[in-house]
Amino acid sequence: MTPETRYARTDQGYVAYQVFGEGPKDLLFITNWATNLEVMWEEPSLARFLDRLGSFARVICYDRRGTGVSDPVPLARLPTLDEWMDDARAAMDAAGSKEAAVLGNTEGGPMAMLLAASYPERVSSLVLLNTFARLVRADDYPIGLPRESVPRLVDEYEAAWGTGRLVELSAPAVAGDARFREWLARYERLSMPPGAATRMFAWVVEMDVRAILPSIQAPTLVVHREGNLYHRVAFGRYLAEHIPGARLAVVPGAESYPYHAGDPGPVLDEIQEFLTGEREPLRHDRVLGTVLFTDIVGSTRRAAEIGDARWLELLASHDALVRRLLARHRGKEVDTTGDGFMVTFDGPARAIRCAWEIAQAVRSLGLTIRAGMHTGEVELVGSKVGGIAVHIAARVMAAAAEGGVFASGTVKDLVVGSGIEFADRGVHTLKGVPGEWRLHEVVKVP
Repeated sequence: MTPETRYARTDQGYVAYQVFGEGPKDLLFITNWATNLEVMWEEPSLARFLDRLGSFARVICYDRRGTGVSDPVPLARLPTLDEWMDDARAAMDAAGSKEAAVLGNTEGGPMAMLLAASYPERVSSLVLLNTFARLVRADDYPIGLPRESVPRLVDEYEAAWGTGRLVELSAPAVAGDARFREWLARYERLSMPPGAATRMFAWVVEMDVRAILPSIQAPTLVVHREGNLYHRVAFGRYLAEHIPGARLAVVPGAESYPYHAGDPGPVLDEIQEFLTGEREPLRHDRVLGTVLFTDIVGSTRRAAEIGDARWLELLASHDALVRRLLARHRGKEVDTTGDGFMVTFDGPARAIRCAWEIAQAVRSLGLTIRAGMHTGEVELVGSKVGGIAVHIAARVMAAAAEGGVFASGTVKDLVVGSGIEFADRGVHTLKGVPGEWRLHEVVKVP
């Protein structure tokens, strides 16, 4: 559930903030300078990341002035780093937090470092995630971005703002995920307009907080993705070498933001252990499964032909028949779609046999179904399941012919030797799923 957004009053304007989680310690989360508290919870991967933080800490998030739902600022006078630091302290004060661990992510890192150095009594510990002390190269800082590339980067940033194209640099692994790009584009647009975003980016690339690193007294953990192309791992090594007593944890992956792609678990494990001394207990919340979707063909037309009362009776007979077959083949009903089912199986052969029998059995009711399935890793979320495997299975079903039981190539490959026979139905583009997929129709089940 999205936390309530509240406002902290400052001399320069109102700062929007949220508080969530019930952990024993406070954690101030300072992320990218472009934020929107209301929209960030709409992206499931970001919401799960925040929920995990809230499982071991009382988390304070906020929009800096000039971003999201905080007060705007004049474009000609952007806040300075220390003024934005005041926004962080205002959010802490409003949340009743006298002292907090601070998590600085990407462009939020320099401000987190300045806060820790300037107000050591308020920062109990510091976590720096995929961030930097300086972005641009200098004679005494050869790891930075080439100075001559900055104007081109600013131009590209301005052109890409609000389109979602920036994900190609920050998380290439999900660059083909249309749904994520659409959310990111909206998140950018509702964080700030392109003119302000471009001015802000041009300011960010000039930041340099190297001089304050020796003054940081808080215990510090530096976490960095080893394959990060933009926030380079060398930036993290530099921080760990120049902040007294800092520890560096390099984790797999290439994405700049921990919720963009891949598994955020290693990042969160490092943060949780550093702040609490314990890692999250191992939970079996990701398993390999076969996801099956079924759908009654022409259900709306049939309901109109026979009337609502008769249709509801027919639908009840359909549902009872399907559930009997699910029980026979160890299928787990996850959800119904009104005229179809979403089911998971612990084996692809059982899923095929069940779908085949359902397709045959419903003919006795004068109904025709289509079915589609895919095998992959699924996320267990309470009694529900999620993940890309679910989306693929749904798209396979949508591509199935009337009366057909369709399967992805993954399913076909996993049942070799079972005697189940398939017909190749060609290569398909599945909406919202990267790449092309060869689909197969089940034609014989022994």
